[in-house]
Amino acid sequence: MAITAQDVKALREMTGVGMMDCKKALAASDGDMDKAVEWLREKGLAASAKKAGRIAAEGMAYACVIDGVGVVVEVNAETDFVGKNEKFVDFVKGVASTVAACAPADLDALMECKYSGTDLTVTQQQQEMVLVIGENIKVRRFARFADGTSVPYIHAGGKIGVLVNLEVTGGIDATEIGKDMAMQIAALNPRFLDKSQVTQDVLDEEKKILLAQMDNDPKMASKPAQVKEKIVEGKLNKFYAENCLLQQTFVKDNDVTVEQYMNAAAKKLGGAITLKDAVRFEKGEGIEKKQENFAEEIAKLAQ
Repeated sequence: MAITAQDVKALREMTGVGMMDCKKALAASDGDMDKAVEWLREKGLAASAKKAGRIAAEGMAYACVIDGVGVVVEVNAETDFVGKNEKFVDFVKGVASTVAACAPADLDALMECKYSGTDLTVTQQQQEMVLVIGENIKVRRFARFADGTSVPYIHAGGKIGVLVNLEVTGGIDATEIGKDMAMQIAALNPRFLDKSQVTQDVLDEEKKILLAQMDNDPKMASKPAQVKEKIVEGKLNKFYAENCLLQQTFVKDNDVTVEQYMNAAAKKLGGAITLKDAVRFEKGEGIEKKQENFAEEIAKLAQ
């Protein structure tokens, strides 16, 4: 399979590895991007496999709590300019209100709900917004927590929306603690909330990569298999600390984990907190944006 410069560039953006090594990885993997990432990791060249899609679409991620119901939504638009438009922002907030009030089972059900404060469905209101604003607008996804205590956080005016859901006992106000945890999620985007959620297939893949890295290290390659296994088990703690929210180092205090901070802060207030769930939406996540060639467009207009 022919390896293009665009393929090499995409792999480099994914892994942070140099262009020549990315080219070698793609050649060794017959152009398969996932296999190329794994090849780089086995060689110890890529620290982690960031496989998230390119973030390109515009719009807004929004999180809020309405009458005790936590909601986070993402609504997309074509340009960043529209994403900041007051009418668009109001539409996004109306979508969140509809989610809170109607408890739709999925996106299709949401689009058939009556849009908050109108007789129109969400689909019809979305169509109205397209006519008013002049861009394609699409409600993409949502999450809703009806139970427990939800704490919302919006980063950079809607680039990222996070909703943390907690079980709180002792009658304490968990808002500040929840916001700190939401900010951590926004900044570090953990793959899991707790190490108990890490599935066996993920652990097996991680062990495979760690063993391959040792086999490629002249200092480690000759060590007995049982020694390598013990080293791998120890390194999994680092994997948990990098990928699991509660085991991560708390960004506001590097001496404690997020779980230790949560427990200590709740105890200080006279209560207890358990993290039940959390959702992080980043606008345009996984959507590939059309690449515009403005010079080419101008040339066509000039003909």
